[in-house]
Amino acid sequence: MSSENADAEEVRAGLSEDAATVWDVVVVGAGPAGASAAYAAAVAGRRVLLLEKAELPRYKTCGGGIIGPSRDALPPGFELPLQDRVHAVTFSMNGRFARTRRSRRMLFGLVNRPEFDAGLVEQAQKAGAELRTGVTVARVEQHGPAVPDRRTAAVVLADGETVLARAVVGADGSAGRIGAHVGVKLDQVDLGLEAEIPVPPPVAEDWKGRVLIDWGPLPGSYGWVFPKGDTLTVGVISARGEGAATKRYLEDFIARLGLAGFEPAISSGHLTRCRSDDSPLSRGRVLVCGDAAGLLEPWTREGISFALRSGRLAGEWAVRIAEANDAVDARRQALNYAFAIKAGLGVEMAVGRRMLALFERRPGLLHATITGLRPAWNAFTDITRGSTSLAGLVRSNGVARRALDLLDRRMESTGGAGVRGVKERPEGGEDSAAGTEPGTEAGSATGPESGSGRGSERAAD
Repeated sequence: MSSENADAEEVRAGLSEDAATVWDVVVVGAGPAGASAAYAAAVAGRRVLLLEKAELPRYKTCGGGIIGPSRDALPPGFELPLQDRVHAVTFSMNGRFARTRRSRRMLFGLVNRPEFDAGLVEQAQKAGAELRTGVTVARVEQHGPAVPDRRTAAVVLADGETVLARAVVGADGSAGRIGAHVGVKLDQVDLGLEAEIPVPPPVAEDWKGRVLIDWGPLPGSYGWVFPKGDTLTVGVISARGEGAATKRYLEDFIARLGLAGFEPAISSGHLTRCRSDDSPLSRGRVLVCGDAAGLLEPWTREGISFALRSGRLAGEWAVRIAEANDAVDARRQALNYAFAIKAGLGVEMAVGRRMLALFERRPGLLHATITGLRPAWNAFTDITRGSTSLAGLVRSNGVARRALDLLDRRMESTGGAGVRGVKERPEGGEDSAAGTEPGTEAGSATGPESGSGRGSERAAD
């Protein structure tokens, strides 16, 4: 037997039992993006296999905020497992100039990711998708002995098994195998650190319905406190490469909140990665979505809504790719998917990059604006509720558009798009002084026990 025939025989021996009929769509990764893709493809009546390397439910480092765009992208009838409903936000600058803004209507909801993700997977299964957990994908092949024809891609598992599909959706995270296969390029990497801190009932009650957002000491950094029943999710995020400083920020943040005496149930960290503008979203019959595609909002690093929306689009276009009879048609459908992503989420990311540049250079100005100007607060509430987006706000609001245009011109004149890599922020100067402008209050953003922001509350709508 020739070596070529021997290789082919070995491949056939490793094929799964389902390989004879071939799956229409195989989705790798069962987070929000993957579950949404599997649901969209299954609802269309296709044979869908959803692969996940972990056992579900599994923990995910994430604040768990569900804003309007996330809610609107959920499957019909999906009941959010909300742990709290947010009606107030306290803003502070590295513990100072705390100000609380309130709303009569809910701004957004908070969920625990294990429950949320598991619920999305259950919806995909109800739609007809098949789930396999504890499965690690080693690679994807679109040519060679593992691939029987040009209409098929092979997903090779770590144990040697090969699963065949007409289309593959990669939703296995920013460090996953599918993104590497597609050639995803990333131009912004940030480090997030988080602690899940159980607290006594009196502390939990003080935080109920209110979150804290603290603009941090490092350029582009911020921290958050999200209440979820008897647990507070406390985290910070900053540019990668500032690991020690980011850890100190989290430690100082927790201590300042009066939470240092409570033992975290979970302490974790993760990297968030944003795609570059020219990064591919497909290769052959393989699409990527969510974190695997580097799709998230660059300023806030919010990723759930991007995962849900891109996952749904990936599932819908994977169906079309599965139906394509040749490489030309498959390529056409993949390009349509890329166009849909760039026309929607891509535009939002572009505005988010501009907002991050502003935030890195002028955090005090941003703080003074959002806490002191009613239109800015109203814009914040509109974005969190989903009645507009950052991109929509810039398109419709002439003041916001002119402000960002002015920022762009100033960036060009100084030869930089941001201040990533700057080690320290001056304590004096316009950034710190901005916190004392009308609409801010010099104070401490310590925990709710000491009345964080309570003396500066305002009903905004």
